Amino acid sequence: MWENAILIFQKYMGTGLLVIWFLVALVYLFLCEKDKVKRVLFVYAPVMVLLLYFNPLFIRIFMGMTESEIYFRICWLLPVTVVIAYAAVQVWGSMKGRGALCFGAASILLVVVSGKLVYSSPLYSRAENLYHVPADVVEICDAIQVPGREVMAVFPYEMLLYVRQYSPVVCMPYGREAIMEGDHALYLAMGRAVLDLEELVPLSREAGCHYVILRADADLEGKTEDYGWMVYGSTKGYVIYRDTQVELVIPDMGGN
Repeated sequence: MWENAILIFQKYMGTGLLVIWFLVALVYLFLCEKDKVKRVLFVYAPVMVLLLYFNPLFIRIFMGMTESEIYFRICWLLPVTVVIAYAAVQVWGSMKGRGALCFGAASILLVVVSGKLVYSSPLYSRAENLYHVPADVVEICDAIQVPGREVMAVFPYEMLLYVRQYSPVVCMPYGREAIMEGDHALYLAMGRAVLDLEELVPLSREAGCHYVILRADADLEGKTEDYGWMVYGSTKGYVIYRDTQVELVIPDMGGN
C-alpha cells in the first residue's frame, strides 16, 4: 500500500517542477511569514496534508475502506498554486525596481515551463453541444442504446470520460482507472497501433461487450466479419461494430 501511495504521488507530480516550487515556497513561508493565520493556511495545513498522505496507518485504513485508485484525490487538498502564488507575491513585494520586474517575469516563466497545457490532452475537446461532450459520443450512444436495459460497449480511450457523462445506460468494461493504471488487458489491446482482432475479440467478449467502437482509420489485423463483428453504424470519425456472438436481449416494452 505504501508503494501505491508513492506511485500515485509521483504521477500527481507530473514533471515534478511545480511540486519543487511548492516545497520551496513552503520553506520560505515557514521562515519568513510572521502572520499566525497565514502560517496556518499556507504552511501548517499543507504540511499536515502531506504528513497524512504519507502516513502508513492512514494509507492502510483509507485503502482498506475505499478503492486505491481514488487515493490520489487527497493530493487535491494541497493548495499548490495558492502557496506558490502567495510566496512569489511576498518575495516580489519585498523587492523594488528592475529586480522586482525580473523576478516577476522569471516566476511566470518557471510556472509555464513546469507543466503543460491541460487542454492539450486528447481527453479534452472543444464543446460541440449543450452536453459539452464530442458529437461522436452523442451520436454513438444514441445509436446503441436499448430501451429498458443497459448495454456494454468498449470505446477508444479518448471517449471514456464523455460516455459516462452523457449516458447512464451505456456501460464500459473499463474507465478512468485503466488510463491511470495502464494494466487492463482490453484497454491495452484497444490502444495498440495495429489492432489485432485475434487478441481484441476474445477480450471484448470476455467483458460481455455488445458493441465495439473503433476509429474509422484504425489499422486492423484481420477481417471483422470473420470474427462475427458486423458494422452497426458509423459517425464521421468512428465505426460501430455489433458483436453478433454476444447475446443482446431486448426487453418487451409492450407489457406482454
